Parts: sequence; C-alpha cells; structure tokens
Amino acid sequence: MKITLKNLTKKFPSRNKKVREDVIAVNDFNFEIPDGKLIGLLGPSGCGKSTALNLLCGLQKPTSGQILFGEDDVTDLPAENRGVGMVFQNYALYPHLTVKKNIMFPLENLRGKDKLSKEVMEAKALEAAKLVQIDELMDRKPSELSGGQQQRVAIARALVKMPRVLLLDEPLSNLDARLRLQTREEIRRIQKETGITTIFVTHDQEEAMSISDIIVVMETGRIQQIGKPQEVYDNPVNLFVAKFLGTPPINVFSGRIENGSLFIGTDKILNVKSADGTSLADQPVTIGIRPEGFVLSDDGALTLNLTEVEVMGRDITVVSTHPESQNVEIRSIISSENHVEITGDTVKFAIKPHKVHIFSVETGQRIEFTAE
Repeated sequence: MKITLKNLTKKFPSRNKKVREDVIAVNDFNFEIPDGKLIGLLGPSGCGKSTALNLLCGLQKPTSGQILFGEDDVTDLPAENRGVGMVFQNYALYPHLTVKKNIMFPLENLRGKDKLSKEVMEAKALEAAKLVQIDELMDRKPSELSGGQQQRVAIARALVKMPRVLLLDEPLSNLDARLRLQTREEIRRIQKETGITTIFVTHDQEEAMSISDIIVVMETGRIQQIGKPQEVYDNPVNLFVAKFLGTPPINVFSGRIENGSLFIGTDKILNVKSADGTSLADQPVTIGIRPEGFVLSDDGALTLNLTEVEVMGRDITVVSTHPESQNVEIRSIISSENHVEITGDTVKFAIKPHKVHIFSVETGQRIEFTAE
C-alpha cells in the first residue's frame, strides 16, 4: 500500500498563558511512502514523529493537509476503517486474557459481513502467532511472558487482520539491549514475509538504520532529510542530520577555509575546492569528521591531545581533545591491528577526505567540496 502525505500539518493550542501561539507538532510534511517498504521515522524526542504516526492511523486529525492510502483519501476516515495495525511502546495487552485471546481480540470486534466464526478466528490467531514465533505460548497470560514475548504478542495482534499498513511506535524501548537487537531483526523478517508497508518510529538511529529501507529524519516537526540509511549517513544535508546519525557521534570542530585549505586551529588537514572545481571562499566553517575517518600516522595532519585508549576487541577507540572541538571528547575508531602508545601526550592522525563534512556556520547546511 502506497501512502502519500500532502502538506500534512498538526497544531496544538498553546498551554502557555503568556504565549498564545499554537504549537506546531508536524509542519508541512510531504512524503510518498512506497508500497511494501519499511520506513524509519527518526528524530529526537519532541520532533513530531509520534504525532505523524497518530495522524496516519487516525487517532488524531490533521489541522491541514491530506493522507492518501493508495488512491483513497483517508484524511477524515475513522481509525477503525483505515485498515491499520498499530503497535505501541507499552504493549497494551489485556492482562486477564491469554495470548490467544489477546491476538483474537481485533477479530472478535468485527461485525456484519466481516464477522468471523470462532474456528476461523482461532486459525488466524495461530497463523499470526506462528509468524512471530510464539505459537507455543497461546495459553499463557501476559504476566507469564518476558518483555520480548509480550511485544511479539502485540505485533501478532496488529497483524492478525492483515492490515494495509503497520505502524510501530517505539516498540523496542522497553526491552533490554539483547532483546532489542533480536526483536528488531524479527520485525524486519516479518515485514519482508508479509510485504506490508510499515512505518517504524524511533529515536534510536542505530535501530532505524539497521532495518529500514528508507529513513526520514525529523526535527521540530519538519523533515530534514529522506533517503536510504547509508546515503543519509554518508551525505547529510546539514549539521543536525550529521550529528544525529552515527555511533559514536560525528566529531565536530570549529574550523576555517583559507586559501583553498581546510584548517582546524593551526593544522591544515585538507586542500579543498568546491564541487564544480572552483575555489571556495575564505570563511569560518564547522567541520565534521566521522570516528572512522581517522588514520593513525606519525606525520598526520591533525594533532590531538591524547586522553585514553579503549580496546574494544575488533577495534580501538582513541579518546582525545582539541581546543577547537565542539564535542567534550573526540572519539577516533581505528583497527585493533594498530599499536597505540599511550605514554605520549598527543596523537597524530591523517584524515580520510570522504569522512569529512563541511557546514556553514550561519545556516548549518553542508558545503559541497572535493579534496585534493
């Protein structure tokens, strides 16, 4: 099911008696979600991603704009008539019902021509339970299940009617680290098997990037960037996107372009030109370097003040500082095959040009460049 959002906007009345302006939770949201894809709706708390999901499922009405499912305008259609399956962060299971009854519950509410026999409902519930691999737990109550199992029940309940669209609102937030990894892989498997268009809301960028076909990065109700996860990571449109994506986060420095060279403090790290080959104007800039963009080198261009070395097994994280760093600490990831002497006060790095991003100090927008 293709979903089209046209100029979607949601405003809430201000609760501040001194400031009467409406709060804009979703601001002129335009996006076409391809059929059968898993979309990661990503952003910090308060960016409007859950509100966007509530507008899609019909729990809230937009202030303006349109929502289309295929060619059907569902903007004013009640939630129960949209054919949407919703999974919440807190599972929302009925504690007095068994797993089977919880999964069957949406089917028991069907009326008229859609009403199903008990046998058909039980068969559909079992099919959904098998899809999420909890068919052996059908007679248990939610209190007898782990957090991961409860979340699977919630997903099965959303899938039992085979919805046109599946909406997941931070479904992994209540799980521990190992269960989060396992469950997100299950969500991806289920989505591929069913082919249902799925929108996955999360503030965890690693979560979104690992399973999404496309990610939508939001800030203060607005779309900042849309694209395939790796493309957005490699080519962020602005400093916000660059800082939001990546673990550890991108290292940000105050720098400058001077006579065709990029400087951090007194260190000239690269010679740069604009993307069309012309000279870049001398100007102060913000420089972002991904943690994997550092190469340990005795004659490296960038000198950092060494703090400590963290050996993580397959790689080493060098923790350092610099007067021009906007991060509290700079984290550089290098191969564990490198030998790092921690006895010195400084460490030198060469910089991988394709892991460097330059941003305008005034607007935060990325400045396209080529390195020489």
